[in-house]
Amino acid sequence: MNEVEARLSDLGIILPKAAAPVASYVPAVEVGNMLHISGQLPFIDGELVTGKCGVDRDLSDGQAAARACGLMLAAQIKAALGDLSRVKRIVKLGVFVASSADFTDQPKVANGASDLMVDIFGDAGKHARSAVSVPVLPLNALVEIDAIISFE
Repeated sequence: MNEVEARLSDLGIILPKAAAPVASYVPAVEVGNMLHISGQLPFIDGELVTGKCGVDRDLSDGQAAARACGLMLAAQIKAALGDLSRVKRIVKLGVFVASSADFTDQPKVANGASDLMVDIFGDAGKHARSAVSVPVLPLNALVEIDAIISFE
């Protein structure tokens, strides 16, 4: 068992099956030693987490949704690379949070995924990030996150 798989085991994390695209795109594209992961939506217990922070969802709901997106990102990385130990660095996360005009805790929502990346990948999980509010996301999802990964 490699170090990343051992961390997942220690954390009690079982990655979900990598989601199939819901439109005309591919889940991941390799360019050189960079992997670009398409936006991932939050599924918890097989159900899409929907709504809007500041309307019918709160900060903790957003953080849980972001973490679920992070788990799906890890599943997509594993599907693309075959082995999570090939990850050299999580370079950047782009976090989109469906939220009301007066909800301003998008960075705290994004921490749900950012903290997970560090939990899984250690120092290699520390990354640059954007966390922005949007009025609506596909399928009424609460959060969507895409990623850029450096790998060996």
